Amino acid sequence: MQNLRKFDNFISNLNVLEKAENEDLNNEFVISGIIVKFFIQFEFSWKVLKELLCYEGKSAANSGSPREILKAAYSVYDFIDEDIWLDMLKTRNDMTHIYDGEAAKRLADMILGKYIPAFKIMAEKIMEKYRDILDAI
Repeated sequence: MQNLRKFDNFISNLNVLEKAENEDLNNEFVISGIIVKFFIQFEFSWKVLKELLCYEGKSAANSGSPREILKAAYSVYDFIDEDIWLDMLKTRNDMTHIYDGEAAKRLADMILGKYIPAFKIMAEKIMEKYRDILDAI
């Protein structure tokens, strides 16, 4: 469980991302920052899930694929909403195709309204389930 130090990075980035709703959401630079922070948060998320699956002895943890990790996590953890997380994966993969400000604003709204709450649930549930292990690290 030594690699759960990634969870610290997950929490640290989430703490910054959560502040986004207090920013000027009409500012293109702020919107870009939200999108970049989402990308980083998603990467931390699936990698933390991979470590947890490994800890739980699940063979799916051997996969390097975020999609496989998310599907396996959905079958193990009740706090993973498969539709939301697979949507996040698709969003992460499609981010390079956002060319205009309106599409970026819609994505920022989705991050704020749908994805950040999913990250927060993940953080809370991991802290509940693995509190003893996290405290020992």
